[in-house]
Amino acid sequence: ESVITVHYTAHSMRSFSHVSWSKRLAKLAAAALLGSLIVPVSPVAVPFASAAGLGAGGEYHPLAPARIYDSRAESPVNEPNPGPKPATPSQLTFDIPLLNQGGVPNRPADVLSVVVNITVTEPTKDGWLNAYGAGAPAGTASIVNFDTRAVVPNLSIVRPGTDGKLTIKLFTPSATGTAHVIVDVFGWFSTSSNADRGARLIPVSPGRLLDTRNAPNSPIPAGQSIPLQIRGAVAENGSTVPSSTDVVGVVLNLTGVNDVASSTGTFLSVVPELASGQVPGTSNVNLVRGQVKPNMVIVPVGTDGTVRIYNNSGAANVVVDVAGYLIANQDVNTRAGRVVPLTSPFRVFDTREAPWGAVSLGAGQAEDWSFAAFEESVNIGGIWVGPQSAVIGNFTSASLTPTVPTGTAASFLTVYPSDAARPNASNLNTLSSGGPVPNLAILKYSATTTVRVFNQQGFSHYLYDAAAVVLADS
Repeated sequence: ESVITVHYTAHSMRSFSHVSWSKRLAKLAAAALLGSLIVPVSPVAVPFASAAGLGAGGEYHPLAPARIYDSRAESPVNEPNPGPKPATPSQLTFDIPLLNQGGVPNRPADVLSVVVNITVTEPTKDGWLNAYGAGAPAGTASIVNFDTRAVVPNLSIVRPGTDGKLTIKLFTPSATGTAHVIVDVFGWFSTSSNADRGARLIPVSPGRLLDTRNAPNSPIPAGQSIPLQIRGAVAENGSTVPSSTDVVGVVLNLTGVNDVASSTGTFLSVVPELASGQVPGTSNVNLVRGQVKPNMVIVPVGTDGTVRIYNNSGAANVVVDVAGYLIANQDVNTRAGRVVPLTSPFRVFDTREAPWGAVSLGAGQAEDWSFAAFEESVNIGGIWVGPQSAVIGNFTSASLTPTVPTGTAASFLTVYPSDAARPNASNLNTLSSGGPVPNLAILKYSATTTVRVFNQQGFSHYLYDAAAVVLADS
């Protein structure tokens, strides 16, 4: 029996009104007194499926990163109609193939979902991108939020639709514009009908593995790469990766900090192996001078147990937090680490909206979100899938407002299990002078199925669109 179909009733987005400073300060005071606020997540109404005999269902098959689509005419990737794509207020879309691309097999019955990095570049208007299986409902979730002329990548788990294709929609709120789209593939999740066993995703409490700003580390020079040990790695907060050859991949939050005096526009890539002088054919983070930008990475581990982090131009710092690892050869009768994608992304919460308080999170404050009702609602074919260890989805900073109305603010948001100490880690880096910032995030649950969101500075609005769940054993 396949684990492909998950249905639910999505909540539509609602407009929001301005939140007064007095209301923000009231929330700030309440959080200071109570420690954190617990806000229940609306349940997902879905029919469920039996989890027995899943075989390779929900297991991951890592691939060497490969570019499978690039709308730019000078790209070596074959695009039958090269050129910028329309970004409009209407429902214009275009499709790209996922199956038989970059190592993804051309077997629709075996491929449950595909992990891709989608980059929007050269947009002429502000807007957002959505991607979903061809023929599936579009929904209201966003994957990439972009500003005019920005280069914005984001990792996503997407499901092939009709003819194994992915539908992409570029949306602008008012005037029509254009943008280029680039898609890199990093791996795929299998259905239970697939005979080839894959790897399980084991979430960990996010922890810092590397910060090149701190001695004895140093910025990565232009055209160079550095190794990062994955097998046997221990993060600052004690999160560990087993030192086993069964660890075949890793989930990292990669933040580029392009603040070195010799920095310039560049891109960063994380790959399993890289020969001297070789330039990766894919990118994970694109940076302009002085920029701080994160992006989640799911990448295979090299034969020596490391991954390589490459910087293309100038000199750049990197900050790397581990969020999970991929381990092969797990007991077929267990469920822990299997990933089940939703039919399409689901808006779990949006702090701008009335159902979730419509109040931003203050400086130095945290609030909790309970996923208990969400966990109980996720099912396949009418049967509850059972307990979960984490949810995977797009975490977006919608806006950042300075604490002082006439000032500016720079902040970061960190999401972690509510029963763990706040780690030295981050999911999003934000500026009050910038627009929305998206990043894929694996939210590992606490023992009570709760996560905590911390905001460093200013007043932050944020949202979360769930795309998949990670199963746990009972």
